[in-house]
Amino acid sequence: MLIISRKPGESVLIGQDIVVTVLEIDGKVRIGIDAPPDVTILRKEILDTKKENIYASKAVSDEKLKTLKKIIKNPK
Repeated sequence: MLIISRKPGESVLIGQDIVVTVLEIDGKVRIGIDAPPDVTILRKEILDTKKENIYASKAVSDEKLKTLKKIIKNPK
């Protein structure tokens, strides 16, 4: 991980096409990202939540499938 200090108005270049600029520091840091339209930009916490939700729904589906298999094998 690269750790650098930037002041408002200062930027960091990632590759040749992505510019990250510190816009404001006021309790929170506001940044602006200038990137080509084909570059996907996601907030990591949103992506992590989506991954957790997918995993949770798969776990629920697997559990339902196991229950269904039991019912099919041993119908009452």
